Amino acid sequence: MCNEAFEGRLFADTAKAIRRAGYTGIEIAPFTLAECPADIGAGQRREYRAAMAGEGLAFVGLHWLMVSPKGLHVTTPDAALRARSWDHIRDLIDLAADLGPDAVMVFGSPRQRSTTGGLTRAEATRHFIDGLRSVAPDAESRGVTVLVEALPIAQSDVVETLAEAVSIVDEIASPAVGTMFDVHNAVDEAEPHAALVERNFPYIRHVHVNELDGRHCGSPLASRGYDFKPVFEVLRRRGYRGWISLEAFDFTPGAERIADESLRHLESEIAQLDSHAL
Repeated sequence: MCNEAFEGRLFADTAKAIRRAGYTGIEIAPFTLAECPADIGAGQRREYRAAMAGEGLAFVGLHWLMVSPKGLHVTTPDAALRARSWDHIRDLIDLAADLGPDAVMVFGSPRQRSTTGGLTRAEATRHFIDGLRSVAPDAESRGVTVLVEALPIAQSDVVETLAEAVSIVDEIASPAVGTMFDVHNAVDEAEPHAALVERNFPYIRHVHVNELDGRHCGSPLASRGYDFKPVFEVLRRRGYRGWISLEAFDFTPGAERIADESLRHLESEIAQLDSHAL
C-alpha cells in the first residue's frame, strides 16, 4: 500500500498500520518524508528502513517523484532547469536504494513532464527519453528500476499509452528502465486491460490498483466497480512476481478504512479466481 493516505503521521505509525491491515509491502511518496529527498540524512534513512523491517514490511519503492521540491520539470526547454530536475531523480535513486533492495520508482508526475514552453509533444517526449537514458546508469548501479508510467490524456501529453511507454523502454534498452500498469491511468486505453497486460507483460514490473475514478478498491462510492479478476488472471497465468500496490487518490474515508476495505476486496477477487480454477 502507498503511504500517502497516512500523510502527517509518524512514519513508524504508518508502517504499523499498513502491516496491521494485512499488507506485506509499503510504497512511499517521497514528499511525505521531506521537501527535498537529498536532505534526508543517512541516520534518518536507517530509521525509516528499521521501521519497515520492524513491522515485517518490504520497501517496494517510490512514486509521485516530482511533487517536491516545487518548480522542477523534466521536459522543459530550459536546459538548466531540466538538468536540476534529473539531478533530483538521481537523488531519489539514492534514497530508494538506501531504503531497501530492488526498489522501483514509478515515474508519473504529470505536471512536471507535460509539454511546456512551446515545445511540441515529440520534442518534450525526446527530452523525457534523453533524461531517462542519462539516469539509467545511476539506477542500474544502485539496483533501482525506474518505471515509465503511461498517463491518461487529461493528465499529461507525454507518454499517453502503455505502447508508448514500452517503445521508450525498448529505445533505452537498460535493465534499470521498465514500465508498469495502473488501473486508473489506463482509462483511455483502447483495448481491454487484460489484453493490454497480456500483450505487454514482459515489460510490466509493477501494478497499481484502484477504482477507475481514483477511489480505493471496492469503495462503495466508486462510480462503477472495477473487475480486477481478468487482469489478475493474466498476471497469475504469466507468473508475475512483482508487487500489486494500492494507490488511492481519495483519502476522505480515512486511511484505516481505505487499507482494510481495499485489501478485503482484492482478497475476494483473488478468491473468486481460485474458485473458478477448481
